[in-house]
Amino acid sequence: MKELLAIAHLNLLYYNEHNYVQNNGEKMNVLTPILAGTTISVTDLRKLTPSKIIEQAGGEPVAILSHNKPEAYLLSAKVYESILAALDDLELIKTVEKRRGGKTIRVNLEDL
Repeated sequence: MKELLAIAHLNLLYYNEHNYVQNNGEKMNVLTPILAGTTISVTDLRKLTPSKIIEQAGGEPVAILSHNKPEAYLLSAKVYESILAALDDLELIKTVEKRRGGKTIRVNLEDL
């Protein structure tokens, strides 16, 4: 899952740097990133159950397209839970980094 988050982050960085073209000095957004290996149109989404779509995508996220642009992403519960766990881990890492090198207090476990 961490690899998936890293890939998504790299895709967003690339998108943020390369998604504009100049038109008479004005930047125009012409590219839309699709951060999933599988896509389905809103029209086709109505024909299948979400579990069938996820199964056909091998459990990976699916981009739901409206007018050929991502409108939403369909995730299995397992993928969603792993994303939340990874985000929680990132928050814990930030907390640890902030507290590193700070004042420490020696505690005896029996006293707790």
